[in-house]
Amino acid sequence: MRSMSRGWLALVVAAGLVLLGGPGFAKGPESVASLAEVLSPAVVNIGTSRRVAGGNGMPFPEVPEGSPLEEFLDEHNPNNGLGEEMMQEARSLGSGFIIGADGTIVTNNHVIEGADDIEVFLTDGTRLPAKIIGSDSKTDLAVLKVEAGRDLPFVEFGDSDSAVVGDWVMAIGNPFGLGGSVTLGIVSARNRDIQSGPYDQFIQTDAAINQGNSGGPLFDMDGKVVGINTAIIARGGSSLGIGFAVPGNLAKPVIDQLAEFGETRRGWLGVGIQEVSEDIAASLALGSTAGALVIDITRGGPSEGLIQQGDIIVEFDGKSIARMRDLPRVVAETSVGKAVPVKLLRNGASIVLDITLGRLELGEKLIANNSTEVPDPISPPVEETTEVPAPQGLRDLVGFDVAPLDEAKRSQFGLAPEADGVVVTEVAGGSDADRKGVIPGLVVTEVNQKQVATVDELSSLVEEAREAGRAAGLFKVTDPAGTSRFIAVRLG
Repeated sequence: MRSMSRGWLALVVAAGLVLLGGPGFAKGPESVASLAEVLSPAVVNIGTSRRVAGGNGMPFPEVPEGSPLEEFLDEHNPNNGLGEEMMQEARSLGSGFIIGADGTIVTNNHVIEGADDIEVFLTDGTRLPAKIIGSDSKTDLAVLKVEAGRDLPFVEFGDSDSAVVGDWVMAIGNPFGLGGSVTLGIVSARNRDIQSGPYDQFIQTDAAINQGNSGGPLFDMDGKVVGINTAIIARGGSSLGIGFAVPGNLAKPVIDQLAEFGETRRGWLGVGIQEVSEDIAASLALGSTAGALVIDITRGGPSEGLIQQGDIIVEFDGKSIARMRDLPRVVAETSVGKAVPVKLLRNGASIVLDITLGRLELGEKLIANNSTEVPDPISPPVEETTEVPAPQGLRDLVGFDVAPLDEAKRSQFGLAPEADGVVVTEVAGGSDADRKGVIPGLVVTEVNQKQVATVDELSSLVEEAREAGRAAGLFKVTDPAGTSRFIAVRLG
């Protein structure tokens, strides 16, 4: 019986090996030599230089002006031409790729940022000066142009959405200044957020990427560009085998705008948003954490008078917003001036608004102007209020105490005369409110999307939420600087 069991086991293992090697499983490429040979001429090395202030030289005696030794010492001073007035040259290397026979080149913004001179090195040894057509720090992309006097080999973008986890990809670039290097790997993950910018949606790959690969292309096995190699996780300057590339589908519209206009022209909705956490979803009795919670409306922006604070945007122009960070990307990819349907949840009801998008670059200036406006120095009179203590049990329910806003409290916490609501006075250490960032001096203006002006109103709304069986209460708070956000605090 034992020998028979071993025989059956061997047969089963052998059958498994046959199945694994069968046509149903894709094999890795036996060689990418022919593909690399075709694509490499379109990949370039990029050298940049910039002038930086020199050192202070070495100690040398100084003599009074007019001294007989002045001319002699000046002539033999080893610091002549040194010091702060001397400019030294700093050099760096990166990669890029040609996307047009006319010499249009794509690279990373951080490769050329701050450069005084940029040179492009082709694989045939040609060395060409390059000029910057446009750059974008938000996606870390830049477009350059060289004049070669002839048509140059170029590559094309593919559909980066079709590059799925496990697909083979090939990186070509200039690691450590060694010149054209080819590495092979797979797509390790999609939609990585590494906190490098507002539109993070990186392709992660294990194809070796090192310093100098930045700006180089990531190809699929059809020879199409599916990503621009941008970042690595490294220790001591060496890659740990995890690299990140900007997806081609995200990069292509930005590159087109930079090439045509020399700048980006992104759509702008004019709202500030935050994530819908599990506690926020619980406080509003939502079935999921999908969407983006609106915390601010830009004065003079496209959404003013339409979207309200506390709305949850769940769909934009027919695209579902699964996570908060999805919204900035899909809005930015939408044309300026386009009227788009925006689906949102407001007080539990679903509504759709048509909003005409503005331009992000102009919106950022408007936001800056709004934030630097000087308030009217003449403050309205403030009525004195008799302090009403928070009801017993409120601290046990939400982990903090509140008090009415009177002149003393405004002075104590540095609150503006126009601030409305009730002010947090104490927070229980170790409570959920404490862990969520509730601190004394925050002004509570809403509870569960209903305005509050008194301590009794706040307490009543908290009690309503508890009686309704909600696990958390949603508090809209404003700090002394005027910045608002929503905090969901567990009840009890």
